[in-house]
Amino acid sequence: MFSHVFVSVTDFERALDFYSAVMDCLKVELRFCDRQRPWAGWHSGGGRRPYFVICRPYDGLPQHPGNGQMVAFMAESREAVRRTYQAALARGGRCEGPPGLRPEYHANYYGAYFRDPDGNKLCVACHEAPGEQA
Repeated sequence: MFSHVFVSVTDFERALDFYSAVMDCLKVELRFCDRQRPWAGWHSGGGRRPYFVICRPYDGLPQHPGNGQMVAFMAESREAVRRTYQAALARGGRCEGPPGLRPEYHANYYGAYFRDPDGNKLCVACHEAPGEQA
């Protein structure tokens, strides 16, 4: 469905540290990183799209997060949700909802919500029952 998801950041090195930790927890591979541009992108398994990309805003204007916008990443297990959430907070993320079940979405929805250092809202979710993996 998606080619890529793009999130703008103000401090590229800080964002690269934050997102590298998040993506490592989710076992998502770095596809490219160009500090001169600056931008970096991670890809889905097998080197295929979609990509998740961070970069300063193309128009050169200040970055600002949108109200009601969120990017949600799939986690293979509930433990991966917890690890990713902790890694995000350890690197300057801000809690928007700790790891836990969200039965209002469905019986096995286990997610955590946080904002990156620039205020972009993110989610990590596992849709499997305990003991199952995505």
